[in-house]
Amino acid sequence: MAEITAASVKELRERTGAGMMDCKKALGETKGEMEAAIDWLRTKGLAAAARKAGRTAAEGLVGVVVRGAKGAVVEVNSETDFVAKNEQFQDFVRTVAALALAAGADVGALAGAAWPTGGTVQDKLTDNIVTIGENQSLRRAATLEVEDGVVVSYVHNAAAPGLGKIGVLVALESRGDKPALEALGRQLAMHIAAAAPIALRGADLDSGLIERERGIAAEKASESGKPAEIVAKMVEGAIAKFRKDNALMSQLFVIDNKTRVEDVVAAAAKRIGADIALKDYVRFQLGEGIEKKESDFAAEVAAAAGVGKPDRSRDAA
Repeated sequence: MAEITAASVKELRERTGAGMMDCKKALGETKGEMEAAIDWLRTKGLAAAARKAGRTAAEGLVGVVVRGAKGAVVEVNSETDFVAKNEQFQDFVRTVAALALAAGADVGALAGAAWPTGGTVQDKLTDNIVTIGENQSLRRAATLEVEDGVVVSYVHNAAAPGLGKIGVLVALESRGDKPALEALGRQLAMHIAAAAPIALRGADLDSGLIERERGIAAEKASESGKPAEIVAKMVEGAIAKFRKDNALMSQLFVIDNKTRVEDVVAAAAKRIGADIALKDYVRFQLGEGIEKKESDFAAEVAAAAGVGKPDRSRDAA
């Protein structure tokens, strides 16, 4: 067997854009022949998938699933919203969410999990990229579990059962009546989808985020021209309000807009005659934090054709 050098792997990767391990395997399969290795990658669809990998994938679907006392939520991205309507893509997201129940929140472990019909999740994703024709990525996953109680899911803007733009999981620990807990959990999940809390409680908010807010509040308060001791109180008041508005337990319940979520949970516990602990929640919103590239499609087509941007001045005349 021909020796596969690092230089040849690097060259093949640069020429095809395929992954390093795929390039090494291709050279091994073709006894080190570069052109044959390129053809091997093209045959497997890996070169085509790699070319698409550089394109921004900020659309797609969030998938949620609950089985027993455990739930999982995943986000799988695509380039366009159109793909979210594709049954093959929907089946992929739905299956990945179910696999996350066992694989957990680590995306690397989830990507390496066995696919039901053979291969891995990553293998199936690569196949989808080739057959659907768009870059796609498994972005993130999370799971919640309770010892005694319920995990409830909710999907906002559902494209299909368990699939949509916003996915929420709520974990309630309680020995109380399960149907009553389910009903409470669904209301809380709907609140979380709408109110987008940053943390469960004010004390859980990231210290770096609090310091940034403190800096903003201090700058605003200093412009008031008030004495330093008053400015300090204004800053602390602003931070207290920020914690209250962005922590789930202290937010006003969206259903009545006057009762704190903490009090809603306490009232429900009193009704069912059992303690209820809102253990945790997860909220995934599709594409949040992804910087989308703005493009001028007409300009791109013109550039590909080797001409300047179309002159639309006559169209307006």
